[in-house]
Amino acid sequence: MGRTFQNIRLFHSLTAYDNVFIGAFPQGGASVAALRERALAALDFVGLAGRADEIVASLPYGHQRLVEIARALAADPSLLLLDEPGAGLNLTEKQNLMALLRRLRSLGLTILLIEHDMDLVARISDHITVLNFGRRIADGPPREVLRHPDVIAAYLGEAPAHETA
Repeated sequence: MGRTFQNIRLFHSLTAYDNVFIGAFPQGGASVAALRERALAALDFVGLAGRADEIVASLPYGHQRLVEIARALAADPSLLLLDEPGAGLNLTEKQNLMALLRRLRSLGLTILLIEHDMDLVARISDHITVLNFGRRIADGPPREVLRHPDVIAAYLGEAPAHETA
């Protein structure tokens, strides 16, 4: 399992590459060369290979989110747990995040997403479980769940924006 955090948890004085390389280490028995290759491949996958040598604190916030995802991917997980990956991202960054998550899903990676941005959730999910104060209030396909009265009351306040057009 690979995971990211709601609040970015990177080693700010290290490079993007060093942060991702650290994430590759759970792989027992792999050579250092294989771990380096895995780290570079993860950075490339998220679109940051060209910034691998930059100190992570100097990167824009959205790129720091991507470094965190790359670090989780470097461990070659079969399950990726993302805690609020869209938090603090602008519209363009969220669109790029959605495209990245779709690419990961198309490769067969299972993604467990904890996210309050219901538009982002609806656009990338096959199945949604909605909790409100720790209690499950809806579970099923996105179209069905986002029309559920308890979900609307708790999170949406009205019909989802992508369904009104």
